[in-house]
Amino acid sequence: MEWLDRLVDFWPHIVGVLTLFIAIVTSSHAILHKRDSRAAALWVLFIWAVPLVGPVFYLLLGINRIRRWAISMREAAERSASPPEAVANAPAATSDVLPVPAAHLRTMTELVGRVVGRPLIPGNHIEPLVNGDAAYPAMLAAIQAATRSISLVTYIFDNDRSGRRFVDALGEAVRRGVQVRVLIDDAGARYSLPSIVHLLRRARVRVARFLPTLAPWRLMTMNLRNHRKIMVVDGRVGFTGGMNLREGNLVAQNPRSPVQDLHFRLEGPVVAQLQEIFAADWAFTTKEVLTGEGWFPNLSPRGTVIARGIPDGPDEDFEKLRLTILGALACAETSVQILTPYFVPDPAIVSALNVAALRGVRVEILLPGRNNLPIVHWASRAMWWQVLQRGCRIWLTPPPFDHSKLMLVDGQWTLLGSANWDARSLRLNFEFNLECYDRELASRLEGLLREKLAGAKEITLEEVDSRGVPERLRDGSARLLTPYL
Repeated sequence: MEWLDRLVDFWPHIVGVLTLFIAIVTSSHAILHKRDSRAAALWVLFIWAVPLVGPVFYLLLGINRIRRWAISMREAAERSASPPEAVANAPAATSDVLPVPAAHLRTMTELVGRVVGRPLIPGNHIEPLVNGDAAYPAMLAAIQAATRSISLVTYIFDNDRSGRRFVDALGEAVRRGVQVRVLIDDAGARYSLPSIVHLLRRARVRVARFLPTLAPWRLMTMNLRNHRKIMVVDGRVGFTGGMNLREGNLVAQNPRSPVQDLHFRLEGPVVAQLQEIFAADWAFTTKEVLTGEGWFPNLSPRGTVIARGIPDGPDEDFEKLRLTILGALACAETSVQILTPYFVPDPAIVSALNVAALRGVRVEILLPGRNNLPIVHWASRAMWWQVLQRGCRIWLTPPPFDHSKLMLVDGQWTLLGSANWDARSLRLNFEFNLECYDRELASRLEGLLREKLAGAKEITLEEVDSRGVPERLRDGSARLLTPYL
């Protein structure tokens, strides 16, 4: 048993060498593959400060394996399906079709085209829907009128009165012979218990969870969520924006936790781009490829809006939205208006906002006065001085909590969709936004912003600087988490 005694004697040395080796490998991976130097530095510090535990957490949360999986799955889906005619034959717009007041944004069309790789499409109609009070009836009416197909992807689909109304409508569509596909993010599906997934399956609706995080083989992707909100009916009518499916969005009915939000109803050729994104997500999740006239019909012009879908995510679409925002801030000449529930921008976006303000652009940022995520509000408040001192202006809107997401540039260009101004949306989540060139649409949305501004409180640099030391320490500590908020 002498060899066993020697093994016992050397065991601490073996563990030490293995711990050192694992720390070297994982920290090297973080240094080589993390694009954000702050995130890389924090991971390296954590790996070495907490032996074994740090590397395990990095392996679980720090490595983006979804990019490789998404690319391989989507390439397979593309190989097995012919290009949808509605997408392939959609008339692409060029910068020459922009109205004269928006002519200075021509470089913007070229930038986003190169970043996104999708055409800018004319001939669309886009209708803003304020809160669930307007959005839900329009969505339910579209479901009830469906004859061929319904696709729906959402982050939160609550098992409450509003959620069950959608289940009933989708189940009735299935009984009429409509093909229905519903994709819910796995984390979002668990916001209410029992999950709505069971009711959907009972109604014979084909439903799937995006990246189930409780499965052992999915633990590596628990930080990568599908935050998109897209519904397409018969391939012709689309809905997108920032609105989840839950009772709180029915603000006029005085729910227990009211949430203001914006959603949009779309018609025209750009709807095919919404369907294309859903089909890719569905193929990635279920391996089923959606093709044919029922999902991708030929679409005729329906309005005057020139639009393009902008998918964003930690896969092949990485940072497309962030580059779009930076481009819009660089092109702005007179005004930038931002409405977002979570404002924790990275240094590049902070600099772009400040440069725009210093050029004489009116930069207005509307944030909720009371946030549903206090730690995000604290982190955001710790950063306000960085934009206020250069001339940007910040307003806090009164309750109920405003979950709306919007960006307007020069009264001509609109960015709408699911993404927030934080690292989670711009680096970790799967998001979908739409860029739109149309003065009438921008004017309507400017009207909504003016209504919000009328009841909002402007925050000054003096107010931010006058916070007590305990508040400043709390906010500053929360800001340290900005790479992950």
